[in-house]
Amino acid sequence: MTALRAQGLSFCAIGFAVAAVAAAGFAPAPDGAAVLFLMAALILLLGVPHGALDPVFAEELYGVRGMRGWCGFVLAYLGTALLVVLLWQYVPQLFLASFLMLSALHFSGDPARGTGVTARLLFGGAVIVLPALLHEGEMARLFACLVMPQAARAQASVLHQLSGPWLLATALTVVWQARSDWLSGLEMAATAALALLAPPLLGFAVFFCAMHSARHIVRTWHYVGAGAGPAARLGRTALLPMLGTLLLGAAAAYCWRAQPLEAGLIRWLFIGLAALTVPHMALVEPVRWSGWVRRRAPASLDAG
Repeated sequence: MTALRAQGLSFCAIGFAVAAVAAAGFAPAPDGAAVLFLMAALILLLGVPHGALDPVFAEELYGVRGMRGWCGFVLAYLGTALLVVLLWQYVPQLFLASFLMLSALHFSGDPARGTGVTARLLFGGAVIVLPALLHEGEMARLFACLVMPQAARAQASVLHQLSGPWLLATALTVVWQARSDWLSGLEMAATAALALLAPPLLGFAVFFCAMHSARHIVRTWHYVGAGAGPAARLGRTALLPMLGTLLLGAAAAYCWRAQPLEAGLIRWLFIGLAALTVPHMALVEPVRWSGWVRRRAPASLDAG
């Protein structure tokens, strides 16, 4: 069994288990401070590390090397992230709608090679749309930490209206997908069950860590050449970006220390994710669309 299929099976087991626990009424209350801290910790420690591997793609795709090249890369990366934060600051409704759409598109890259475009879009959108079917009020409450309450309710209402048709289309696609690859169909079913039944923040955290992040790490490991050497390289590569992320996260927490605890945590989590997602997508999407096929990097960007 390949590492990717083992990861997919692990996610399915975790996803169905969490969905079953939530359906039985044993999921933790979504508004508890301890739960919010736990979800934030899970996403930070198990989800964010996949983005810390972005320097691999900067080096492989664009030949970024040397002090000058890496300084330019870091400035461009952080500059793009800052623009996203400013978008939230000045146009929060546009920020929220854009973040949801970009997230759905980004998650659509998770299914296995050979998955059709429609199935991919349904898969990526399930994480965003399906929670609103049974948890519209909770979605509105989470969104209200990012935008005005009226806009939050309107956005949650739109997702609620989409959720029924989206669930039906996803169910039909699961059956169709399973005919050619049973594991791909099972992954889509687990994603839908998790998004539908678990509290929105819990479902997102489990998907983000156990599917999206884990799959990206496995694919990056294969991209650079599976083995002990590449694994060590990935570990070294991720170290500094993770430390930088922790420092930036601490700075953001300090800036929002006067906010109510829940609102501060939600903003810290989702604005931070949005800020990192945009430059992350700019690096990773070309690799995804190439089928994770490695190609020779151009000449180094470090002219010195």
